Amino acid sequence: MSVANLSFLRRVLAVDAGSSVSMGVLVLAFADGLGNLLQLPAALLQESGLILVPFAAAVGFLASRAQPARWAVRIVIAANVIWAVDSTILLFTDWVQPNALGIAFVVAQAVVVGVLAELEIIGLSRAKALPARG
Repeated sequence: MSVANLSFLRRVLAVDAGSSVSMGVLVLAFADGLGNLLQLPAALLQESGLILVPFAAAVGFLASRAQPARWAVRIVIAANVIWAVDSTILLFTDWVQPNALGIAFVVAQAVVVGVLAELEIIGLSRAKALPARG
C-alpha cells in the first residue's frame, strides 16, 4: 500500500473512531435528556452508546496501525453500512416515534456514517491501486 494512500485511509478511520466515541459518550451520558428531546427511547440511545464506544476503540486501534489490515477495514465498512441502513429502516418501523428533531438526528447520523463508509471504501481502493514503495 502507498504511504500517501494509507495516510488518507488512516485519517478517515481516525475520524470514524473520533465521531463514534463522541456520539457513544454523548448518548450514554445524556440518554434520558436526548430521549425526551428527540422522542427516541432512552434505552435505544444507551444501547447505541454501548455499541459505539467499543467500536470506536477498535477503529481507533486500526487507524493507529502503520498498515491497517484490509479485512479489518472491510469489517468496519460493513458495520458502518449496516448501521446507516438500519438507522434509516428504523424510521419506517413502529419501534420508534421520534419527533421532527429526532428524525433529523437519526437521518444526520446515518448520512455521516454512510459518508465515512464511502470514504473508507475510497481509501481502501486507493491504497490497493498504487504499488507499495520499495
